[in-house]
Amino acid sequence: MKPEEIPPQENLTKWMEFVLLDFADVPQLQWFLFGLFLVIYLCILLGNGTIVLITKVGPALQTPMYFFLGNFSFLEICYVSVTIPRMLTNLWTQKRTISLVACATQMCFFLIFGGTECVLLAVMSYDRYVAICNPLHYPLVMNHKVCVQMVTGSWVCGIPVMIGHTFQIFSLSFCASNIINHFFCDIPPIIKLACGDTFMNEMLVFIVAALFVAVPFVLILVSYGKIISTVMKLPSSSGRAKAFSTCSSHLIVVALFFGSAIITYLRPKTQNSAGTDKVLSLFYTFVTPLFNPLIYSLRNKEVIMALRKLFCK
Repeated sequence: MKPEEIPPQENLTKWMEFVLLDFADVPQLQWFLFGLFLVIYLCILLGNGTIVLITKVGPALQTPMYFFLGNFSFLEICYVSVTIPRMLTNLWTQKRTISLVACATQMCFFLIFGGTECVLLAVMSYDRYVAICNPLHYPLVMNHKVCVQMVTGSWVCGIPVMIGHTFQIFSLSFCASNIINHFFCDIPPIIKLACGDTFMNEMLVFIVAALFVAVPFVLILVSYGKIISTVMKLPSSSGRAKAFSTCSSHLIVVALFFGSAIITYLRPKTQNSAGTDKVLSLFYTFVTPLFNPLIYSLRNKEVIMALRKLFCK
């Protein structure tokens, strides 16, 4: 079913709805994609839910690192639940319309959870920096109260900014089309539908992306620069290997998430970038949440032991 496009001369706000094109260009694969994304979504819920559970009940995992990991896994569940259920519904019903309010709500929560994830990954890198570079002060610096404050700050710091940013995006007039060439309401495809000059809007997108993507990424790089410098001074090769093993999982997640997000929001836009944006979005909306539990469990003996005890019970 090909969605009908609203004529360019009409103003979209009169009809108050968009059409998410998602994967309509491959109609023969709709049921296959529905099954594939449903399995991926269930795996994300199961994997990250298990990490949340074992970090709460596992006696060996009651440390700041696993406290942050449990919160990160819970955040991943919230993050994917903003986009995937709607996409599955569209694939099942083949009705791709979404109201203006629902689209704005989806974008707002997606931005809030995405910004929270960026900040939380930076907080997790700081935790590793203190643990490796200042191990004697670690229990004092990263006490439970501080950890709770850092996680709370990660969750709330972006809320007013992202709400204001969403309002600013949807205060534009949309008259060119109501077709969103994407599988959820993301910023780049929405701005392409706006009338008139959107230079200031694109600059605000760049500023917000720099604030919540580039700045945390730079802080992570600085933290790991100091970590690597400290680890390389350790006299024992086994000590260096152990120190690197505690950081490698986090670095893999950082590379997957920030790599795709930076390319999507901070690279120069072209007229034919919709397909690239869609593919990159699959990485930070599917790949990172899916592989997060595997990355942290397969490379961490304490998590594996906690999983074995949980399943034995």
